[in-house]
Amino acid sequence: MTSEQHSALRVGMVGYAFMGAMHSHAWRTAPRFFDLPLQPELAVLAGRDPAAVKAAADRFGWRETETDWRALVERDDVDLIDICTPGDTHAEIAVAALEAGKHVLCEKPLANSVEEAERMTAAARAAEANGVLAMCGFSYRRTPALTLARRLVEQGRLGTIRHVRAQYLQDWLTDETAPMTWRLDRTRSGSGSLGDIGAHSIDAAQYVTGLPITGVSGLLNTFVHERPLGGTLVGLGGQGSSDGATGTVTVDDAAIFSARFESGAIGVFEATRFALGRKNSMRLEVNGSLGSLAFDFENMNSLEFYDGTQPAETAGIQHHQRHRTRASVHRQLVARRARPRLRARFHAPGRRPRAGHRGRHHTLAVLRRGAAGPEGPARRRAECRGGFGVAACLSPCPLRVARPAR
Repeated sequence: MTSEQHSALRVGMVGYAFMGAMHSHAWRTAPRFFDLPLQPELAVLAGRDPAAVKAAADRFGWRETETDWRALVERDDVDLIDICTPGDTHAEIAVAALEAGKHVLCEKPLANSVEEAERMTAAARAAEANGVLAMCGFSYRRTPALTLARRLVEQGRLGTIRHVRAQYLQDWLTDETAPMTWRLDRTRSGSGSLGDIGAHSIDAAQYVTGLPITGVSGLLNTFVHERPLGGTLVGLGGQGSSDGATGTVTVDDAAIFSARFESGAIGVFEATRFALGRKNSMRLEVNGSLGSLAFDFENMNSLEFYDGTQPAETAGIQHHQRHRTRASVHRQLVARRARPRLRARFHAPGRRPRAGHRGRHHTLAVLRRGAAGPEGPARRRAECRGGFGVAACLSPCPLRVARPAR
């Protein structure tokens, strides 16, 4: 029975750990926020450990369990297979599910090799002819701020895209005693930070700009090569075994690469799980010929947009907020090209300017004080306001010009 024949979308999910928990909450809560044509039904949860999968099903609200994903794929009371397992099983499960006529949602990264990804893609295209859908779980696309960013690009508000800067920064592996997990084993995960979190940045950049990447050149690095084998608690926030046994890390801890897009735009990408203090900072900045935009998931409800078509005197970064209010906030930047005399005001924070516009104003004000004659303070105030854009001037003017420190 297909999903079109009934009002429920009966979901079967493989995997119930970190991402399995997230997907369970998402399936359960989606109807509370959106008007859906089909109501997701948490039908069957699959996992190898009978006791663990039963406990997870009870906790997250799944109706039934299976201990073999193959049995799940063959069930007639399941419409969609949600794959939340390590990358080494994605291809086998996805291809089998598609061939069985099941819709597929697969977590990223899609596969552990190009060959596996191509096989999955071929199966998805063949299934699509029969009305079966397949997708990869790039969830950040549905962040309202990134959806707005894509719309701004589509509307031509950024003009010709020239630069893309993308970062995904986390810090959960900075502790060298953090244990080995499947994410640090290439045979299971396929890659390290590049595939685990960098995949999101790559997708976000292409999704927002609408431009595919055509060439890359990069650098991978592993900072910690040996880690304690996992104890009773592994994964994010896990603890290593106390017996001293270690395992070898076979994936990248950090990845940096430059990219060229199909249009000729260029980009810089960085992914790391060693950026101490950054918990989940997925950043994207796009610069075009008419405007720029910037996003950081650690401030997920805000998108910064700079409209370069506005007059320089009033141009500024617009903060589009999606939290509590739909109003956008405009933060004006002082534009040097519009007011060249303000250039010298841009100096290092916390440092007294040794020279610049303020010193120029003070010096000329003192000189004009001597030339003011009998007209006195009134003339000085008028000249300060009219000649140098100063809103007010004390009378009598108490300026003292000190020699800059060397």
